[in-house]
Amino acid sequence: MATNVISSSQEYSSTPSPVQPSNSNHSSTVTRSYSAFDDEIPTVDYSLLFSDDPLQQSLALEHLGQASCKFGFFYLVNHRIPDTVLNNLFKGMTEFFDPMNLEERKVYGKKDPVDKIRWDINSSNSHGENREYLKVMTHPQCHFPSNPSGFSEVLNEYHREMRNIVVGLAKAMSKTLGFEANYIEKAFELESGFDVSAMNLYPPNHVSKGHVGIGDHTDPGFIITLTQDVNGGLQILSHTGKWINVYIPDHAILIQLGDHLEILTNGKYKSHVHKVIVANNEVQRLTVATLHGPSLDKVVAPALEFVDEDHPPAYLGMTYKQSLEAKGHDEIDVQSSLDKIRLPSA
Repeated sequence: MATNVISSSQEYSSTPSPVQPSNSNHSSTVTRSYSAFDDEIPTVDYSLLFSDDPLQQSLALEHLGQASCKFGFFYLVNHRIPDTVLNNLFKGMTEFFDPMNLEERKVYGKKDPVDKIRWDINSSNSHGENREYLKVMTHPQCHFPSNPSGFSEVLNEYHREMRNIVVGLAKAMSKTLGFEANYIEKAFELESGFDVSAMNLYPPNHVSKGHVGIGDHTDPGFIITLTQDVNGGLQILSHTGKWINVYIPDHAILIQLGDHLEILTNGKYKSHVHKVIVANNEVQRLTVATLHGPSLDKVVAPALEFVDEDHPPAYLGMTYKQSLEAKGHDEIDVQSSLDKIRLPSA
């Protein structure tokens, strides 16, 4: 069964300490300005969502609904992605981000607003971003780098497996909302959904400056799936207004609800602000954050099922493409524009 949601009120002190592995006792600390709590994050057992036992499945769906409504993020375990797929992924990323091959990676630097692959390295105190990243479009078409050898095959296998999980979660979440299993798939036209994956390498490195890997933000789309090689610095702002430290269990997936699920449900299921702090990292951290979105041409607005006299529409309707470009960004940037979409009275 999925674990119960438990909360604790222990807060980090201001003494720095190293990155903790996923099986640590969570005793690490961060600088005072980036302190966060160790409140428990819900864990959802993916296999139980599709159990042949009606009672088991019902309880698992109820737990998923609570995690989605009360938190907006959760760990996903027993998701059926083989460990070898995840291990090969991080091995390939390590080879790709080899510092000796920096010049080779620059071929994927920004060239055009319609780039399908984009690489960059940012190190800035003023802009609050310290990471090297590679962004690739993974659906409805895949666009992967040709080097290192075999990396594109590894990425294709990972994203094929993850796509199956996302479709399964769409079915399960539809049920938690009281609808047919294909409700979210239809609402977002997920069959042609626009997915972008950001592979990140976080400091320490020779160019890192400041304490922030990525500043406060939410992400567009249906859901965001995140896998990583080690824990270190990810924090989510909870529904209670507290920053929570994220410790993803080994080979589990962190699921975060995206802006467009919030829009579709008129705020019933919310996306949450998160950030990455790198101040205390003593080893580099690799992450793969994939934003699984609606079809680019799909208009997303509060669905009629979530609108009534007491709950008027709280968001503007626009296509997914329009929302991605609302602040002047390119599609592959997959930047949030929720502040422009949310109506002033919401």
